[in-house]
Parts: sequence; C-alpha cells; structure tokens
Amino acid sequence: MKNKTSSPPREGEARPSRCPDNSAFKQQKLPAWKPQLTIATVLSSFFLTGAFCLSVGVCLILSTNSVREIQIDYSDKCSDCSKLRENSSNWNKECHCSVNFMLKEDILGDVFMYYGLQNFYQNHRRYVISRSDAQLLGRNVNIQKSYCAPFTTYRNGTPMAPCGAIANSMFNDTIDLFYNLKSSVIQVPLLKTGNSWWTDKNVKFRNPKSYNLSSAFAGTARPPYWQKPVYLLDEEDERNNGYINDDFIIWMRVSAFATFRNLYRRVSRIRQFADGLPAGNYTFRISYNFPVTKFKGRKYVILSTVVWSGGSNPFLGIAYVVSGTAATLTGFVITAIHLKLRKKKAYFQK
Repeated sequence: MKNKTSSPPREGEARPSRCPDNSAFKQQKLPAWKPQLTIATVLSSFFLTGAFCLSVGVCLILSTNSVREIQIDYSDKCSDCSKLRENSSNWNKECHCSVNFMLKEDILGDVFMYYGLQNFYQNHRRYVISRSDAQLLGRNVNIQKSYCAPFTTYRNGTPMAPCGAIANSMFNDTIDLFYNLKSSVIQVPLLKTGNSWWTDKNVKFRNPKSYNLSSAFAGTARPPYWQKPVYLLDEEDERNNGYINDDFIIWMRVSAFATFRNLYRRVSRIRQFADGLPAGNYTFRISYNFPVTKFKGRKYVILSTVVWSGGSNPFLGIAYVVSGTAATLTGFVITAIHLKLRKKKAYFQK
C-alpha cells in the first residue's frame, strides 16, 4: 500500500502560507502593562502589605480572644467506664458517668457543644478512603468493589450499611447537660439537627428510596462496633435517621490532625437559656461507649461561643501577624540597603 503524500502545488498555484494570521493576538501586539519597579513602588508595596496583614491579624486575634470557652476532659473522670470498654465483649453493657463543673460567669449568645478527641489519627490513607460514596448516596452498589474492606460484609455475606472503617469507628458517646439549681435540676435543651453542612445534608448523603427506612435497609446489617442499625440512630426524630443523620454526617468529614473537635449539639435558647448559659453549677451526664484507652487517646467536652471569625482558634490571626511582620521587616531591610548603596554611589561620584 502506497503512502499518501501531499502532491506539490502545480505551476501557477499559490503555496499555502504557514504564517499566523495578521491579528493583534497572534502577532503578540496586544496592549500590555509592564510595572516599573522603582524603589518607591517596591517599598510602598512591602509597607502597605505589612500594614494590612498586621491590622487584619490583630483584629482576628482580638476577635478570637473574645470567645468564651470551657473544656472538660472526662477520660479519667469516667475511668470505671473506660475499663469496661477495654473489653470488646462488654459492648452491649451500658455505663454512665457524671462530670460536675461550674460556670463563674454567664456565657451569652449562641453556645455550641463539641466533643474532642486526642491522638485519634483520621488522616491515615487507608482510613480516609475506607468508605463508599455511592452507598452513602442511597444507591444499590456492590460494596465488595469499594475501598471499605475489611468492613464490607459479614461472614454470612450480609453487607454492612454503612461500610468502611470511618463509619465503623463513629463516635457514639451520649452527652447530656444539666443545670443544677438549689431546688431542682433542669436539663439544658440541646439541638441535634441543623449542625451539619447544607451541602452534605442535601447533596452528599441520601437514604435509599423506600416507603420506610426499615425496608430501605432490609438485607443489611450495622457495622460491628455500632450498637444500633443506621435507621435507628435517632429514635426521637425519624427525619434524622439513616445516612442523613447529623452526627453521622459530621463524623464522616475526617480531620487532618490527630487532635480535633466535632460539633455535637447547640444549646436551644428557650426558657432560662434564652440568653445563653447562666452562671452556676452544671453536670455532664455521659453514656460512655467510645473506647480510647488502647490508642492512648483522650476525650473532651467543649462548650464554646463563636464570633464572626469563627471559634477559638488563633492560628489565622497569628499567620497574618507573622506575614505582616515579615513584609514590614523586609521593607526596612530594603530601605537600609538602598540608603547604603546610595551613599556609596554618591561617594564615588565626587
């Protein structure tokens, strides 16, 4: 078979031109701006950047310092329950403990309750990918082909719902807050819904379609470390069950650090708590289910307010201050070098 080659142009025919079109874009004649780097523009850029970063950093730090926060470590205070949970055969035995604390001043405004974990590495690669996003969208998928192993099926072939190591290790302590008065004990009303991101609740997590959740998850079983199936995570609110349970959704957003906190509840601002948490004596009553002793972890309960810049985390403000300081010092160094070179130049011109 002969190769097809372009035949040479016949006599009198014009050769096709390889020159680009005579346009401003292809001829690189578009108008452009080239900054003239003078000592005035360079120094003004460094000093203005430094002033901006320093002012923003100081505002962020002052805002963070105005956050009211109290943190309670209950790892040792619930030591009896911790010893019980060290033996996995006691998974079906309930264990409760109480932690008393006092608020010296009122915590005004919206109050958020977090649970915190220390030395729990969610950023391990095998752990991060151990999930099935298709299953969490309510689709009928073969989880054997997912990254959920070894938490995919039981020995009898029953698939786990949800599958994967992330779901299996879900935080399952139950924490209630009580306000202790001289004459009575009042349970602080806590909101368990509306705590997850809107995109997670409405886009990334969906339940299988069926006339009820029990039938939707028929033929599946709970993960090994769970005490109840996924469709009974919240027996008080039918709309907060299955894959759209707020506690489950928040847990599935893994942390990049070994020490982290997740939003657990919000204080409902009604009755005595319309303005926040009044000063006084309080008690955390905890149903202890999540073991941390084997990996030398710690568990916390945090009560905190938030401001326009977020919670009690000074990192962003410190980063702005450091950046602003570095830019300002660089400006002073450049100024000193410029003055020194200008004096030397004036000396040689004499």
